[in-house]
Amino acid sequence: MAEQKTQENVMKSQQKCIAVFGLLCCFAVLIALIFSSVDVWGEDEGITEENCSSKCRIVLVENIPEEMDLSPVDEGTLPLTVGLHGLLDMAKRSVEIVSPRWTLTSREQQTDHFSASEGQRLFERLLGLKSRRVKLKVATSLTDSAELTTLAAHGAEVRYVNTTALTKGHLHSSFWVVDRRHIYIGSASMDWRSLAKMKELGVILYNCSCLALDLHRVFSFYWQLHYKDYIPSIWSKRVTALYSRDDPLLVHLNDSDTNVYMSTSPDLFCPKGRTRDVEAIHRVIQEAERFIYVSVTDYLPLVNRSSRGLHVTRYWSAIDEGLREALVLRRVSVRLLVSLWERTHPYTFNFVSSLTTLCLQLMDCNLEVKFFSADEGYHRHDEGLNHNKYMVTDNALYIGNLDWVGNDFAFNAGTGLVIKPIRGQRHLDSGPSVLDQMKAAFERDWFSQYAKSLQEVTTQTGRALKTATLSRVERERQTAA
Repeated sequence: MAEQKTQENVMKSQQKCIAVFGLLCCFAVLIALIFSSVDVWGEDEGITEENCSSKCRIVLVENIPEEMDLSPVDEGTLPLTVGLHGLLDMAKRSVEIVSPRWTLTSREQQTDHFSASEGQRLFERLLGLKSRRVKLKVATSLTDSAELTTLAAHGAEVRYVNTTALTKGHLHSSFWVVDRRHIYIGSASMDWRSLAKMKELGVILYNCSCLALDLHRVFSFYWQLHYKDYIPSIWSKRVTALYSRDDPLLVHLNDSDTNVYMSTSPDLFCPKGRTRDVEAIHRVIQEAERFIYVSVTDYLPLVNRSSRGLHVTRYWSAIDEGLREALVLRRVSVRLLVSLWERTHPYTFNFVSSLTTLCLQLMDCNLEVKFFSADEGYHRHDEGLNHNKYMVTDNALYIGNLDWVGNDFAFNAGTGLVIKPIRGQRHLDSGPSVLDQMKAAFERDWFSQYAKSLQEVTTQTGRALKTATLSRVERERQTAA
């Protein structure tokens, strides 16, 4: 009997060991899958951190509506459509796109003029990628896009990111990654208006595979959120950042050594090592020594939250205080160019007016604010809207996808690019740098007939705008309640 009990105990111990061993094996396999160096797509473009290229070429791309009396900055600047079609011409293996809109072939364009056909032409080029054996992958928050359904039927892979469930916001990122070698990032989305009627600005970097590899990781982050309604607690290392604000990538950009890195928003969408957009903007503002030029569609340092029937609004100081510090403590000149349109919040006037009063009694304190509008009054439609979202200083450039509005950074998904040339590393005969070009683009808009002073706006069109937008705000509060 004792011997039988001993055998039973031995068998039980063996069974426990086998069970524990099995669990350990499963856990090891799980960890290996999570942290595997295999790409999230299960394919390899042959580009790694060890063999990627950091010798890059950058080009400024713009869409200027033909109705606007504005000229390109210089011969080196490309029309947006030319730049995007050029990227498709270069594509050999893959095109990855994130865009907040997919309305390249909207019915609205049927009533418009010839320029609206640019959207249709780009859409047909995307459809044609399958015949060239180029994989098209799209990350989107749109569930009812007829264009994406058509692209999927033609071989594109489309994944849905439920940003409403994840962050209570929207997917506003707008960028391309082509063959993990070339990238586009800027204000334009896959909307025919962005290619014809709205004023857009962005940059394309060619043969910059080290940076493209990092932006691909941002894309991969979205890709893994497919239909999830939660943020995973453990991420594959293939979505963690390669470069950051404190550890930027050193590239030879055109003819100068330059530090670059990507940033993202909101906080929940920043995996390990990734710099937040707000941190990137704050660093660029902090390091400015002579001037800060900002061009955004909207400027509103407020965050609005609705919870349990209550609508709460609070001051969002992250960027606003940075500008105030630059003005008052460091005497950096600031120019703020904001779009004037039907969605301009009435509190915008209060905040920019507050900024201007800082310099009333201070020597060498210089802040100027202008509002950009192609209309006589405030702009009533997207067409002709200045949709730019960038900041250029005497030593750095930030270009992103979000407006400088508290809610955008708190809830919406966006991506930014910081470019900071290293002083003394540029050849004297190399021509204008991308910072020079962005500064020239800003000053062209600033001194154009479409830029109106704060005083001019508040006296001539401010009353009508405030009446319209205050009514909208009241409707929003009633809806929230």
